[in-house]
Amino acid sequence: MTDPGPVIPPAADERVPEFYRTLGLPGLADVHVHFLPPRLLRRVWAYFDAAGPLVGTEWPILYRWSDADRVAHLRRLGVRAFSALAYAHRPGMAAELNRWTLEFAHDTPGCLASATFFPEPGAPGYVEAALAGGAKLFKVHVQVGGFAPTDPTLDQVWGMLADAGVPVVVHAGHAPVGTAHTGPGPFAALLARHPRLPAVVAHLGAPDYRAFLDLAEAYEHVRLDTTMAFTPFFDQFVPFPTDELPRLRELGLAGKVLLGSDFPNIPYPYADQLTGLARLDLGDDWLRAVCWDSAAALFDLP
Repeated sequence: MTDPGPVIPPAADERVPEFYRTLGLPGLADVHVHFLPPRLLRRVWAYFDAAGPLVGTEWPILYRWSDADRVAHLRRLGVRAFSALAYAHRPGMAAELNRWTLEFAHDTPGCLASATFFPEPGAPGYVEAALAGGAKLFKVHVQVGGFAPTDPTLDQVWGMLADAGVPVVVHAGHAPVGTAHTGPGPFAALLARHPRLPAVVAHLGAPDYRAFLDLAEAYEHVRLDTTMAFTPFFDQFVPFPTDELPRLRELGLAGKVLLGSDFPNIPYPYADQLTGLARLDLGDDWLRAVCWDSAAALFDLP
């Protein structure tokens, strides 16, 4: 067999297929991709355009395309598995979001059936319905939602996800703007109540990387996603501490670090995410685990 040669960080999106093929991977698995109902998506993009108070900086979204065009671009990149993350920011919207995202996944090969929830009395019912409808991944945004992860109305929901072994991507960190309910403290309190919860901490928990690495080490089912980390845009605000790279490597090799991108809501090319990971020089095995193998095992990907 011919040696595929060294892994070269992709300089542009069209070089991404060469990147994963050199690693010997069938493609990429991205657990942090957003697809939303059109009206809500327009509102989200308008919020980013205005650099709203929870954004805190200019954030010109690069991939402001239709759903079909964005799916086609993911396919060109070789992203074989991706989420359709939506998140409720007020009561009464999660059930409808779940209907939309589950239908989107059903109609979109490669899309992981995704759902969300919000602290409200009806949450256990619509989460149960989403699980019955095939949801493989949930998303909650503690910062945007403005709620404590330990809100008692969510105790049953967290327990249901733990029992089902279905992971939930949690934006638990302070970045880009902290609130009363973000940070490692509230998330650690949640894990103390639900130690079997299969949680994926978005953005590696930025900016409190060390504390969230601690939690990933302490709890068997806690993972981290790489979303935006190690890109020039993110590094100017919340750079990852270089002395923690050995620990990040060990966690990645243990299946606890997953590729995330925040596509399409990013102000730079998708390739920047992969370039940032490759330039860490943590080894090809680490890149294979992060970019495909760990998600393939978690979601039983073909």
